[in-house]
Order: sequence, then C-alpha cells, then structure tokens
Amino acid sequence: MPRTILVTGAGTGIGRAVARHFAAAGDAVFLTGRRRDPLVTTADAVGGTPLVCDHTDPAQLAALRGALPDRVDVLVNNAGGNTDFGADGEPGGADPAAALHAFAARFRANLDANLVSAALTTHAVSDRLAGGGAVVHIGSIAADQGAGSYGAAKAGLAAWNLDLAAELGARDITANVVSPGYIAETEFFGDVLTAERRAQLVAATAVGRAGVPEDVAGAVVYLCSPAARHVTGQVLNVNGGARMTR
Repeated sequence: MPRTILVTGAGTGIGRAVARHFAAAGDAVFLTGRRRDPLVTTADAVGGTPLVCDHTDPAQLAALRGALPDRVDVLVNNAGGNTDFGADGEPGGADPAAALHAFAARFRANLDANLVSAALTTHAVSDRLAGGGAVVHIGSIAADQGAGSYGAAKAGLAAWNLDLAAELGARDITANVVSPGYIAETEFFGDVLTAERRAQLVAATAVGRAGVPEDVAGAVVYLCSPAARHVTGQVLNVNGGARMTR
C-alpha cells in the first residue's frame, strides 16, 4: 500500500535523493523547499508534489499543513544548512551592543534553520503522523566534532529527538536521526569548499571516498522500513568512518 511521505528541503542534494527513493517505491511524495524552480524540477523528475515552504516560518508551515493529506506516514526533516557559509566576516563592529546583537542573530539563524525548523515542522503535522510511521531528521557529524552554532544546532536536534521518540513511541511511530559526514554532490558548502579541504575530508574517512546523497537516502529509507520498527531514539552515522563509535 502506498505511503504518504513528506520530505523537507527536497529540491536538491540529500532531500532530492530521499524523495527519489520513496517515489521509486510507489509512495506519494510531497517535496518542500524555499526555491520554487529547483523544487518543481525535482518533483517533475521523481514524480512528486512540490510545495514551497520556508520551515522556519510558522505561517508558511500552517499553509503547508493545509495542503497536505490528513495522513502522513513518513516525515523527513532535511531542510537546513550552515547559515554561516557566505556570511560576511565577523558580525558587529565597534559598538559592543551592536556586535552582540549581530552575533546573536547569526547564532540564532543556525538554530532556526536546523533545529527550530525541524521541531516546528514535526509539531505542525504531529496529529497527522500515522501509527507504523517514522520521523527521520538529517543531522550532521558536526554535532560531535563541532562547527560553531551549526554544530550546536545539530547536537540539539539529536537531543530533542530523544523526547520526541518517547512521545511518538506510544503511537507506534519511530523517530531517529541520520548523521552524515562529508557528502559530495550537494549545495551544502556553496563555493567555500577548497580542493585542499575536500581532500582532507575524504582522507579522514576509512573508506577513502566522499559520501553521496544516495548513501544518506539509503539510511533514511531503512529507518522508515518494516525492518527498522524496533529502532527509535537513535543516531545513525553515515560518514564513511570519519567518526567511529563502538
């Protein structure tokens, strides 16, 4: 029986790969993103329904809720990114108060984009999440290795998911985090990734290659499958061994 899947930030990269996997399995996929053109292009390519939405905006999420079916089987919170990339230098100036205001705004931007957006989206559709379903958040290796406010936001996402898993577990819904390392073929780094830095990220892996969006999509699909019904409240690392656990 086809399921209803909501994938946020699905216009490019990891979100697009996730949407493609579900659509290929015959599920009804709803894709969201802030930019209409890449979103519509991806939806047309994979066979899904595009819905423009900024997941940090409660008003847009309320509108999104109105456009969704009454039942959602899978929610994939992928929207986000490091908002510090592309920002101009150090925030603020000579005025200490202005500098602190600027710092706070930049710090909160990453929290909003990566943590608050996931919490808002999950809350917006919580009553539509169906028993036997799954919520998966896309985290980051930065939660464990550090990357300023971006790493803090992703660490917060994993911590918040612990309560979510307990809450949704009573309704037979799982909640997990997939935590990627360096994933090529995405827009994550924009134009700030040098060839030297890329080589360092690849060299840090045990498998000697960068990840690709399909690596992450495969982990997401597994966590939403019947095989993973007893897996919840977990962080699944997809980093090629760049950060190992026991």
